[in-house]
Amino acid sequence: MRLLRQINRARGIARVGTGAIARPVEQSPTAVSFATLLAWWSLRSRSYGPFLRVPSCPLWLKNFAGCPILARILRKGGIPRTSIAALALLLALTSACRLDMHVQPRQNPLSYSDFYADHRSARPLVEGTVARGQLHEDTYFYTGKIGDNPGNVMPFAVTKEVLERGQERYNIYCAPCHARVGDGNGFVPSRGFARKPPSFHIVRLQKAPLGYFFDVMSNGFGIMPDYASQIPTQDRWDIVAYIRALQLSQNATMADVPPDQKVPSEPPTFREPGSGATPPILAPKQESEMNKEGQK
Repeated sequence: MRLLRQINRARGIARVGTGAIARPVEQSPTAVSFATLLAWWSLRSRSYGPFLRVPSCPLWLKNFAGCPILARILRKGGIPRTSIAALALLLALTSACRLDMHVQPRQNPLSYSDFYADHRSARPLVEGTVARGQLHEDTYFYTGKIGDNPGNVMPFAVTKEVLERGQERYNIYCAPCHARVGDGNGFVPSRGFARKPPSFHIVRLQKAPLGYFFDVMSNGFGIMPDYASQIPTQDRWDIVAYIRALQLSQNATMADVPPDQKVPSEPPTFREPGSGATPPILAPKQESEMNKEGQK
């Protein structure tokens, strides 16, 4: 549709729009000047003919650089050839650099290499190098041994928190085979596993030093794999303390019981037995008696 630009100089009203609808522009010096400029540009383009008009701006250049740049370049005689050559060289160099950054000369892990005499790309650690956090100065804490023999002392004080942590880790990693009471009748042997683990309550393991249990957990024994990668060093010692507590609990005598405690203790009475999702609730009488005994 032919663009219609009308200027009414007598009334001072500028109308800009299409052939069907023309919308008035506010009567201000700026609006009239802008309408006059549009009319002058239309007359200038028609008077020069199709071959002498000011060249239009391509869409790709309008998005990239804008029309004023094209107009200045054309007025000065076109795009210089040196600029085209420099632009092409710049694109070639940047594309080559990008390719080199994506495909770098490197060696795949454990691949063959002609650079070293042994033809191995993976190099051994420098002798005497110790990684950060792996300087095991306390030999007994990390091995459980004094010289070549397992020790029978804990490397730190045993507290209630240590036993609770050891019980938690034991129930996760040890109870599936050794059972929660340490008798070796865990879930795995009860389902047909050929080699049943020994009970912690036999005489041999009751007399075993503490470092022996730590060494077995760290390095494995028989068909039992090591748990050094799954259980940190501190947690392994916590489990050792809990195993000793299990042994004492399952083989205690009357001499080990405090005078004010009944043996065997009375079974608890529950108000609600509970389910797998909710814990049982003690009966009010039983709960009050247990609170009194706890206060004593």
